[in-house]
Amino acid sequence: MAKKFTKKLSRACLWVVVFWLLQLVFFRFVPVVITPHLVSIRLSGEAVSREWVPLEEVAPDMARAVIASEDNRFCEHWGIDWLAMKIVWKEYRERRRIRGGSTISMQTTKNAYLWLSRSPVRKALEIVMVPWIDGIWGKRRVMEVYLNLVEFGPGIYGVEAAAQHHFRKSASELSAEQAARLAAVMPAPKDWSASRPSRFIRRRARDIELRMDRQGTRADCVLEVD
Repeated sequence: MAKKFTKKLSRACLWVVVFWLLQLVFFRFVPVVITPHLVSIRLSGEAVSREWVPLEEVAPDMARAVIASEDNRFCEHWGIDWLAMKIVWKEYRERRRIRGGSTISMQTTKNAYLWLSRSPVRKALEIVMVPWIDGIWGKRRVMEVYLNLVEFGPGIYGVEAAAQHHFRKSASELSAEQAARLAAVMPAPKDWSASRPSRFIRRRARDIELRMDRQGTRADCVLEVD
């Protein structure tokens, strides 16, 4: 009986993995319009402002800003920054809390497929899933999905909604300063505002702009035309 159950469970797990890989291929080309987090937001009754835009219709400075702010080695790794993960794991063992260490690819995996609360289980799932996402989607697609799913304020999801809400313009018209402000609020979008920045956010945005100027070819994997 136990062997029969194990066999059925293994077969079910295999089908789940196959289905997930197939829809990964599907979403390589089709906008990701629904995620577990967005479903929970809708069910809670919270208003959501969101509009999908292709990466070609987003100002290049936006990709440069999030790479400078969130993942300076985005074009160099395969979805996981193992040095950062080593530091995160050490901190978890010492303090029993998870923070930092997430690449843009890992944040995209979380936003598209997982829950947002921090836990070792979610981090472990990210590590398993992200190489497949990075490999099947590629860097440009990962960045495109990331910029369309990430939160920029209460109920404000995606760079197009953020640009319209904060600056009354489309994502394609964002300046380097505005892109840096949007990137600056990403760690705490419900507490910080890109359109009404505090002194801290202004300083943080200036630091991001300086890194954008210094990073040179750091964003080439995203900005070059395939």
